[in-house]
Amino acid sequence: MTAYRITHRTTYSYDDEVTDSLGIAHLVPRALPGQAVASYDVAVTPAPVDLSHDTDYYGNLATYFQVTDPHTRLEIEAVSEVDVASPVVASGLLDVPWERARPLASPDLTGAWRATDFALPSTAVEQVEEARDYAGLSFTRHRPLGEAVTDLMHRIHADFDYDHTATTVTSTVAEVLSTRAGVCQDFAHLTLACLRSQGLAGRYVSGYLSTLPAPGRPRVVGADASHAWVAVWLPDLTGATEGDWLAFDPTNDQEADDRYVTVAWGRDYADVPPVKGVIFTEAKKSTLLVSVDVAPI
Repeated sequence: MTAYRITHRTTYSYDDEVTDSLGIAHLVPRALPGQAVASYDVAVTPAPVDLSHDTDYYGNLATYFQVTDPHTRLEIEAVSEVDVASPVVASGLLDVPWERARPLASPDLTGAWRATDFALPSTAVEQVEEARDYAGLSFTRHRPLGEAVTDLMHRIHADFDYDHTATTVTSTVAEVLSTRAGVCQDFAHLTLACLRSQGLAGRYVSGYLSTLPAPGRPRVVGADASHAWVAVWLPDLTGATEGDWLAFDPTNDQEADDRYVTVAWGRDYADVPPVKGVIFTEAKKSTLLVSVDVAPI
């Protein structure tokens, strides 16, 4: 296993006092097979009148907070230590013909009911004909699921440019298909649209990717960022288990390994943004600064 110390700092600044801030954050890594959370802490400045943790619908640990002291600066800092191992998926699950892996078409499959929600359209992953047509080139008749998903991942990586200026947080799947460019969030949403267009179940996964410095260069503290990737449901046709999930990253054209730290998953970004909330203020302008450091221990 690989151990990491992760520091995620989010700072909001306002041009007038905020009298009340209420927020929800997904900043604490999940405890999973192959991922052990040694410690975590979420601190909010100014001091909140309320700060609590609870498990959301998808099993993610969500942090809720409220700050009522007047403030022009709000900082949320999460620090966690986690051990991560590369996932191991049984090869037999990867060999299942993709047509047999559709939870809505085969509700009798063991675990299909858990995957159903991830096979349906969601707020940021609308079903568009262009995504179905694009996916169809990879999901040919009776092709093994693992092979089809890998082909789709390779094609998205080759066909779309990484460009942080090409999209915004509200860009749609149709817009990404049109511009042929975007960032990790866009590529995750596009991949999910492709999977769901074929009836497959796909999760949006939010977390961190440990980056490596260039040869001979020191590691730059704070240069990391939140990342997003995808996981597809692999049913167990024997019925012995509820199957498994194959996590893969179309942005970097690879399966998730021990450099990927999973924080939360949902239907799309809207379910698991790192921080979201509501403020009461007369402020007209605000700025957002985010610093993430994923440091090997």
